[in-house]
Amino acid sequence: MNDFLPEDEIRDRFSKAMSAMYQKEVPQYGTLIDLIEQVNAETLINQPDLAEKLRAQNELERLSVERHGAIRVGTPAELSGLRRLFAVMGMHAVGYYDLSEAGVPVHSTAFRPVNDNALARNPFRVFTSLLRLELIDNDELRKKAAEVLAHRRIFSAELIELIESYECAGGLSETEAERFVNEALKTFRWHQDATVDWQTYSALHDEHRLIADVVCFRGPHINHLTPRTLDIDEVQRRMPDVGIVPKSVIEGPPKRRCPLLLRQTSFKALEETIVFSDHHEGSHTARFGEIEQRGIALKPQGRALYDQLLTAARQQTKGLANDEHQSIMEKVFSRFPDDEQQLRIQGLAYFDYRLTLQAGSLEEVETTDLETAIEQGWVTATPITYEDFLPVSAAGIFQSNLGGEETSGYAGNANRQDFEQALGTRVVDELALYAKREKASLDALPFT
Repeated sequence: MNDFLPEDEIRDRFSKAMSAMYQKEVPQYGTLIDLIEQVNAETLINQPDLAEKLRAQNELERLSVERHGAIRVGTPAELSGLRRLFAVMGMHAVGYYDLSEAGVPVHSTAFRPVNDNALARNPFRVFTSLLRLELIDNDELRKKAAEVLAHRRIFSAELIELIESYECAGGLSETEAERFVNEALKTFRWHQDATVDWQTYSALHDEHRLIADVVCFRGPHINHLTPRTLDIDEVQRRMPDVGIVPKSVIEGPPKRRCPLLLRQTSFKALEETIVFSDHHEGSHTARFGEIEQRGIALKPQGRALYDQLLTAARQQTKGLANDEHQSIMEKVFSRFPDDEQQLRIQGLAYFDYRLTLQAGSLEEVETTDLETAIEQGWVTATPITYEDFLPVSAAGIFQSNLGGEETSGYAGNANRQDFEQALGTRVVDELALYAKREKASLDALPFT
């Protein structure tokens, strides 16, 4: 019998250690956490039905620990190494996101746990983007960036040794896991000294700020951590009260009775002093704090409607302040049913089905169909929480914290095949995960 520490426990320890590290590096992140905890507590008091619903869904316990981070890497070898690193913590590459469609020269995945028990323990996610050097038209600049990245090593020798030990033995001991967490943190730590001279940084920065952020430093420093709130509109409203400047608009769908997918906002990125390799002093802007509010996962039909409405809304809301932006979003999205029963009956969203204590004898339940069972209170239909991301929203967050630029020259260049080749495996289809969970819950019922 082995004496390995469970992957879920390693992930929980790592996520908490990363959060502590980021609070030291970016004190405003700690202020943001305090604000979100206050808003969440007030929301649960003011909405007892929501509190009871979250408790029944086992969402309350994970709420206070839930975080997602974001990093950016420059080479296929770095991306593949991160896949191996996150596997130690039970995290897998889920989803492919083409951010070039919104003018950002990267494509991405999210490393996260995939089964229900792991998500309930700690749903830590890391949105991971790979720089697409092929999208840089300037040949000289592209070659220079590739040369700089080729000489970079983002993993310590001890970390690689621990990853290999995990892969060989199938797990890590308590002592090994503690060393792993400490060594893994080094990969994501912030360094104020750049690896390039001022002239190189400036050239890459002028091409796109994100390119400079990926290429010019020792590794993929964590550029934001994201706690989860139950009322993102209230957090957005209160941020200035605690000395935090929010981004101009909340990304994603509007406020609704039945929240959809994912809503995100952030505070403006910090301008930080940097020392370059030629001893020139300058500044760099990349790291910020983000907030998310999660809603129900949508089926393909629901996602198609969401994308259609989002496209229409974006054309009408460009450049507007948040209040006007949200008002128009709400009008456009009035076409999307805002009722759980309709979302379910119209096949727009995923649900988890369970027998209730009122189900009575199975013989009685077996004589009916699903809709009747739900109407009679024998079966509950619980919305499945969306655990993933939205490419347009992610790009909007990136752009707002990288100077707001949008470079259409990068657009329309999805290349999932190249990304998966760099990753070293195929990404998991997020919709298949939700469909599998819904089907399993239906199959467990005695009459479906």
